[in-house]
Amino acid sequence: MFTNRARILVAGMFIVLMAVAIKYQAYQLAALALMFIALLIWGYFKQGTIVLAAKAFHQKDYDKAEDLLKQVPKPEWLSKKRRGFYEFIYGGICLQKRAYTEAEQHYELAALYPLRSANDHVAALVHVANINVRNGNYEKARIYLQLTEKHKDNITAKMKDVIWKVEQELNKNK
Repeated sequence: MFTNRARILVAGMFIVLMAVAIKYQAYQLAALALMFIALLIWGYFKQGTIVLAAKAFHQKDYDKAEDLLKQVPKPEWLSKKRRGFYEFIYGGICLQKRAYTEAEQHYELAALYPLRSANDHVAALVHVANINVRNGNYEKARIYLQLTEKHKDNITAKMKDVIWKVEQELNKNK
């Protein structure tokens, strides 16, 4: 839950603490500082700045959310839960920018990873279907809507309504 700059600052403080502890031969304290530094490094690669990006995204600060997501050095190194959320948020940012092809790619990837809820998973699938309806790729849209069927019992009424509207649009273009 740190930005990269904050991680560096906190790691620097632990390095100073470790150096002082070694100077005064407090090796247990030095080992503890080293453990915290390792934890910060692990968090950098496995957790990234996803939580902060999600917070900015929910506050509709899309530029800040995108900047925070760009701080993730290698998205493929994120933990599975974080990777799905990374792709989901990035897909939403791309939709806001009207970069539909890129949004489709991110939502397709998000659907491959575990998300916070079945509703989020279905939302990713519906976004892909909706983008394909816009692009005239109706067969692909139908396939993605069929993938939502197994989650019908676990989604909100609002999401069911969105699925219904996309299905109606597909039926118009048979």
